[in-house]
Amino acid sequence: MSADKRKPVLVVGLGRFGGAVARKLASMGTEVLGVDADPQLVQDYAEDLTKVVEADCTDGDVLRQLGVADLDTAVVGIGSDIEASVLTVLALAEMGITNIWAKASNANHARILERIGATHVVFPEERMGERVAHLLNERLLDFIAFDDDFAIARLSAPEPIVGLPLMTSACRKKYHVTVVGVKRAGEAFIHAVPDTLIFPDDELVVSGRIKDIERFSAI
Repeated sequence: MSADKRKPVLVVGLGRFGGAVARKLASMGTEVLGVDADPQLVQDYAEDLTKVVEADCTDGDVLRQLGVADLDTAVVGIGSDIEASVLTVLALAEMGITNIWAKASNANHARILERIGATHVVFPEERMGERVAHLLNERLLDFIAFDDDFAIARLSAPEPIVGLPLMTSACRKKYHVTVVGVKRAGEAFIHAVPDTLIFPDDELVVSGRIKDIERFSAI
């Protein structure tokens, strides 16, 4: 979708999570209405977003005055104040917002948010904690995990497969991972095919089960 066709998005709560989402959306060309009860945060984001308002979004009347009913998508970045988070999501759901992303601080908070109308619930601190834990083994350069123990990772090419084409190293058969692509310094990304030759210092993008990726990175 081109930037000029992106629909406006409401972001409630401009703390670290909500603020990061709002700024990224704005940089992508999306109109962003940012709302926070903290006047300092409102001032901090005034130059970055389409419009920033100091308001209490737990009040449905306030949301209506802001014209939120005309929007399809909202992000609720309130995490520490669970009551405010729940009341805001509830107010948005009652207004008919169909796409509500909400930050949760724990599993119970998430269940409540889902029951009252949040369509997507995220755990940014938990996800980042898991990601850092995987990266601390110093073999993985980047790591994205999915809910079914599947992951995509970027890692330095393990020594045993260096100098071999992928059909010979047989990563999928031997190590149960799929090499998706290869990145070499100063060169464009290479989509892996069976005859792709792995060089020293290559970085690989691989997919597979988390335990298989970690075992592959350690060979």
